[in-house]
Amino acid sequence: MLDHGTPIRSVSLSAAELDLGARGGVAWPEPAQPRLRVGLLNNMPDSALVQTERQFRRLIGPGVELRLFSLDTVPRGPLARAHLERFYEAQEALAEAGLDALVVTGAEPKAKRLADEPFFPALAAVVEWADASGVPTLFSCLAAHAAVLHLDGIERRPLPTKHSGVYACTAVAHHPLLAGLPPSVPVPHSRWNDLPEQALTARGYRVLRRSEQVGVDLFVRERGAPMVFLQGHPEYDGDTLAREYRRDIGRFLDGERDQAPALPENYYADEAVLRFDAFAAVARAYRSPALHADFPTMAETPPRPADWQEAAAGLFRNWLALVSDRVALAA
Repeated sequence: MLDHGTPIRSVSLSAAELDLGARGGVAWPEPAQPRLRVGLLNNMPDSALVQTERQFRRLIGPGVELRLFSLDTVPRGPLARAHLERFYEAQEALAEAGLDALVVTGAEPKAKRLADEPFFPALAAVVEWADASGVPTLFSCLAAHAAVLHLDGIERRPLPTKHSGVYACTAVAHHPLLAGLPPSVPVPHSRWNDLPEQALTARGYRVLRRSEQVGVDLFVRERGAPMVFLQGHPEYDGDTLAREYRRDIGRFLDGERDQAPALPENYYADEAVLRFDAFAAVARAYRSPALHADFPTMAETPPRPADWQEAAAGLFRNWLALVSDRVALAA
């Protein structure tokens, strides 16, 4: 015997139970707007791969379909490779993914010249595809450096010391990306290289936010495909700079780098700074892998609250709103 389910019963509704619109008809719900489809091309090293994915997923938000992509030319270990094979697509899939927007992360620099990085040709090809296809793209840190090098021949310049810390970045132009944000916001920066502001503006890039301490923070390219560039890391978790500092101190103790790293600026409370300075003095005098055990723990030296995250969320909301408007106009 076929099961046709529960019989349909006749139900009488009173006028009060009906939602009658202004024209006297039933107000049917508006059709759901299609979700934005955003790609994340994650180029971060194995140690930060999943963390970076989670950070950008948080900023992009749950209401967006996020698709993950990777470059085959970024060196990977077996664990990271297994994660990529399970959850990521190759860069060749970008063209057929139907993306409304793309985020491209940076990577840890290894070569003196950016063009000598093993992943640069593949990353440059993605930049070229995004520009030709008109897909709005947001480039983070080293990816921003690679993009302007490929598009306009702007070379990054090495810094005397690493920019590491949280810096006040001030708006220097009016733009929808900055709508509703305070004139000055804190932003984490962690980089060995810099893009000269004069070179950017000379080639038509528009600087939106900068810092007196670390230069350009946020800029855009308004010809061709809409492109947003970040030299900072608004996506960072509260402990990311702390973990990077621990990594760099470890490399110094192990003899992988010649100088002890500077403490991230504007990031720790005074008591933590004193403890780290005392440890660094010992590390410089008696450098040895055995000192790993004496490095202050995260519980002993917690970072200050991550007061950049609210502005970071606002920046990404504004960017996705611009993407949504662009999609609606094209529909």
